[in-house]
Amino acid sequence: MRRSVLVRFLGLSLAVALGAVIATALIATYSTSEKLQGEIAANTGQLQVDGEVYAELSKYASDHPTWSGVDKVVHDLAGRLGRRVAVTTEDGSVIADSARMLGAAPELPSVPAATIDARGGGMGKLGATMTVYQMRKPVAVASGFAATAAFGPGFMPASDWGLTDEELKQRNQLAKQAVNCLGTKGKSASVARSDGSVPQVMIQSKQSVAGVPVNSTTTSKDECLPPGLYAPSAKAKIVNDDEVRRSTACLDAAGIKYKINDYDGLRSVDPVLDDAVDATFANCVTQARVQALTPYVAPPAKLYLGAKSTFNVFSAEGLLRTGTTALGVLLVAALVMLFAGRRLVRPIVALTGATQRMRNGDHAARVPVSGKDEVARLGHAFNDMAEAIQRHDFQRKAMVSDVAHELRTPLANIKGYLVASEDGVVPLDGALVTSLLEETALLEHLVADLQDLALADAGMLRLHPTARDLTELAQQVVSAHRPAAEAASVSLSCTASEPAPAVVDGARIRQALGNLVSNAIRYTPSGGHVVVGVRPVDNGYNLSVTDNGTGIAAEHLPHLFDRFYRADVSRTRTTGGSGLGLAIAKHLTEAHQGKIEVTSRLGAGSTFIIWLPSNATLTE
Repeated sequence: MRRSVLVRFLGLSLAVALGAVIATALIATYSTSEKLQGEIAANTGQLQVDGEVYAELSKYASDHPTWSGVDKVVHDLAGRLGRRVAVTTEDGSVIADSARMLGAAPELPSVPAATIDARGGGMGKLGATMTVYQMRKPVAVASGFAATAAFGPGFMPASDWGLTDEELKQRNQLAKQAVNCLGTKGKSASVARSDGSVPQVMIQSKQSVAGVPVNSTTTSKDECLPPGLYAPSAKAKIVNDDEVRRSTACLDAAGIKYKINDYDGLRSVDPVLDDAVDATFANCVTQARVQALTPYVAPPAKLYLGAKSTFNVFSAEGLLRTGTTALGVLLVAALVMLFAGRRLVRPIVALTGATQRMRNGDHAARVPVSGKDEVARLGHAFNDMAEAIQRHDFQRKAMVSDVAHELRTPLANIKGYLVASEDGVVPLDGALVTSLLEETALLEHLVADLQDLALADAGMLRLHPTARDLTELAQQVVSAHRPAAEAASVSLSCTASEPAPAVVDGARIRQALGNLVSNAIRYTPSGGHVVVGVRPVDNGYNLSVTDNGTGIAAEHLPHLFDRFYRADVSRTRTTGGSGLGLAIAKHLTEAHQGKIEVTSRLGAGSTFIIWLPSNATLTE
């Protein structure tokens, strides 16, 4: 089945428009998501606003191996903060959602506010080589605010994580002993609780920040601190041993050297040189910590805060909006392409019709052309082609007619003489035979000319190039045509005397130059003169034939080298040639990579010039 160009053009345009709508929606969705996630990673502003939610849920994840029972925590946070809080698995399954607990089920925001990973998967943000102990080094904090570790075990003091009730009770007693000991030494100390229950001994300093007293935690080197105050919990010890075992196994397999340091009961795998940390070392330590903590903490989850905030192309509303937009774009595209397509197809249809008319023999078929675009140029090219075909067809018909006419006359003469001789009207004597031979010679010359043109048209005109002297060739042509010139009472001379070496086919050049000389003698009246010259010019030579004959009108000059063309249509075969001599001269000249031209003035004579390169590569 044929499909029109308009239909295919329209279909392609609609497909492009639809693809553009979908691509734009996808790019907008994903670029917005990536931008928001990048902002969360680079800027903790949003986490500061909702830090309490994140800290509470992170603590829950660090204290429980699963998310079972988190619904109550989510509900309490949502009620206290007035924010929607939702927790989902990494694949999007809802674990707890405060909105659903209240009976509503709006869609979740397009981008999670944060990812809760109690295994310390976010360690890379603080440096992959930061060990458990290094994250619990004493820090200075403002009075009234204890150093809270609400970001999972990997970010909290290791000794504070996994404390049982008995261990917590024992630590409270040790903290009181430390405060009393420090008091006896004149130091003002107090017990701070990082999460409301885990005690830390704080020493008040005389320094302040913005008028707020600054406290600092005590260190294990203080003699007032009992040995078990900052000792790790039994669970922390188990996890630490598993982490060290996994880290060392990975580093040994990778052939990386390391050292193990002990910090208040916890071991740390560190590089031999503090700054010699590569990606493999960091990956081994991080993965070991994640694997060691996995059985004891909740799996990673995504935290969503607030209502839906961005447009999601894959949601029901997003699909509806995208579909409506796509239909609108497709409708506009269809209207525009129909209008533009009709304007494009209309000249093509006209061109197709004109081509079909030409195929049926109407060589006068033309197409109207307007504008300057590609289709207009195609229309001009078609009209030029049709004009050339019509002209060539006319020339072909004229040539067939001329050939028939040229052949008919000598054939009629031969037949007439032979019939008369057969009937006894004309005796078959030497004069009759001579006349018949002349007519036969005319036929032979005409056939030879036609054969030369046919070979030239087919690209089979054979040339035999050799080094020749063009002056010598010109003199030979003059000598060959001098008897004919004398018979016509025309003076024929050659002015060339200097050698003119060139690589040419001597026979073909004599033929071309002889045709020009023959024409000049024929069209020069009695008492006139014809001059043949050879002159070097432009890396070649000009072979000229000049006469002072009747000349040629300007309107005939463009067609002078056409076949069977005669400037004087009144001339017959006896007074004018066959009309092939100049055409043959043109073909022979062009075969030598040369050119032929003519200048003439009516009543003052003509000059034909053949330019030939001195060292051209000849074509056959």
